[in-house]
Amino acid sequence: MTGRRRRRGAGRAVLAFLTAFGALAGAALVGAAPAGAVQKGVRVAPGVTYEEFDIRAAKGVAHAHVLKVDLDHPQVRVDLLYPGAVASRAQVSRMADAQGAVAGVNGDFFNITEAQHPGVEVTGASVGPAIAAGRTLKAAVPNGQRFGPALPPGTTTEDVFGVGTDGVARLDRLALDGSVRTAEAQMPLGGLNQYALPVGSVGAFTSDWGSVSRVRATCGTDTDRAAPCSSDTYEVTVRDGKVVSAADTPGSGAIAAGTTVLVGREAGAQQLRKLATGEAVEVEHRLVAATDGAAYRLALGGYPVLTGGRPLPGLDDTASAVRTAVGIADSGRRMLLLALDGATAYRSGLTIAEVADTMRELGSDDAFSLDGGGSSTLVARKAGASTVSVRNHPSGGAERAVPNGIGVFSGT
Repeated sequence: MTGRRRRRGAGRAVLAFLTAFGALAGAALVGAAPAGAVQKGVRVAPGVTYEEFDIRAAKGVAHAHVLKVDLDHPQVRVDLLYPGAVASRAQVSRMADAQGAVAGVNGDFFNITEAQHPGVEVTGASVGPAIAAGRTLKAAVPNGQRFGPALPPGTTTEDVFGVGTDGVARLDRLALDGSVRTAEAQMPLGGLNQYALPVGSVGAFTSDWGSVSRVRATCGTDTDRAAPCSSDTYEVTVRDGKVVSAADTPGSGAIAAGTTVLVGREAGAQQLRKLATGEAVEVEHRLVAATDGAAYRLALGGYPVLTGGRPLPGLDDTASAVRTAVGIADSGRRMLLLALDGATAYRSGLTIAEVADTMRELGSDDAFSLDGGGSSTLVARKAGASTVSVRNHPSGGAERAVPNGIGVFSGT
């Protein structure tokens, strides 16, 4: 591990000493790699290297797979991996090959089940904001509607990892700014291509959403994902700036380019009922970054675990699991992608606190947790190959279909 690999004997002695006195806090990178492991970085493409190593953690040994990406390299770029629709999922390897990526990892947490809403279609859509190739795909669901472990104190579903149009990686927040305007009134937009809308709001769905039912957007509340679906809903279809149809229940099916479907619940539904067929409606939406002037080529959700070289306060240090994370080093000019191995021997994984320690040990100043467990996947091309290979062992025994990921691309 660049600049940090310990000599085998010294590393073992220090770890044994600390463990004996109960003073070992967080994860420690093991100096001796297991048989068959990569001893140093292997070149995947110009500016992109791959390595693997063991991590001695509180509940056992975890095995890490890491991609180190030089964002300053002229042949390197990164972008969102996604299957072409927000409400859709695909395996990381398939998305990488379809988009021509040389490497990548899985991304955001997502709507994976609806056991508490029988009959409601699972959307597969991600929790947080998403930007691909500089184009906004979606905004964040309310905090109480997210899937995944509890958010660390002070974080929200609007938190993102992003790489700007300037090529610099950073952690940020992306909030939705939008409105629905008519000649008589203006109402705020509460959502964009989201599987869950805030109570009392109106959300917009575009061709980026896909064909999955929009009913899920009206289920649950801002604080309780499992709360019943709303009984007061309304849907309006706007095409070429005019209302063309309406319905009492959110529908499904592909949305044509140039068409926006507005879905309202409670007070939002009552506002939409005032719109008449043929009425002119203007829908506007954008994501606003907390960092002044930041414009993103890639952004996706998760939650921060390390900022300015310091772990966030209140990170969980008890629940261990297979994890995926992304780190930022060298003032945003270098990116580190980590996915743990889900093979039986390593499945104890790391706590979130240990993830933060590990990313810092690898040289990250900031780090961001992505979806883990059966979703954790790292792919990279091998020498001479034209397609990627899965480098870790997914804990479910096979790649899980996920809504998005971080893709690494090489070329002019």
